[in-house]
Amino acid sequence: MVNYLEIGRQILASQPFSQFLGAQLDEFSQGFAQISLSLRPEFLQQYGAAHGGVISYLADNTLSFAGGSVLGPGIITSEFKINYLKKALGERLVAQAKVASAGTRQVVCTCEVWAVTGEEKILCALAQGTIVSIAPAAETNN
Repeated sequence: MVNYLEIGRQILASQPFSQFLGAQLDEFSQGFAQISLSLRPEFLQQYGAAHGGVISYLADNTLSFAGGSVLGPGIITSEFKINYLKKALGERLVAQAKVASAGTRQVVCTCEVWAVTGEEKILCALAQGTIVSIAPAAETNN
């Protein structure tokens, strides 16, 4: 049986930017991922809410984890779209992504990003992305 969470945490630990932000993989199973991070002052924009770039990072990475759980580790995000719904005010951001449709080389995933303070959760963004399998470097013509 595959231990998705252990493998996923190793992958997240190998991402310097994710480590810089303090991202944590909370849940990971086939077709689903949850990544969170604490909202530090340096992640905020001038109005005191999380910067869109931080929210975007979280959505993109969580989409790729969900897609990678189906396609395997050799994946990239080929595109994604995000809608910011409300100000992301809180202690933490939590992103949950799930696979909506999967093929052999491409997966479409959806993601919800929540701003969390204590027990209160506010949906602050929705994203959708396409995750694709990439050929190993030895198989490319470059």
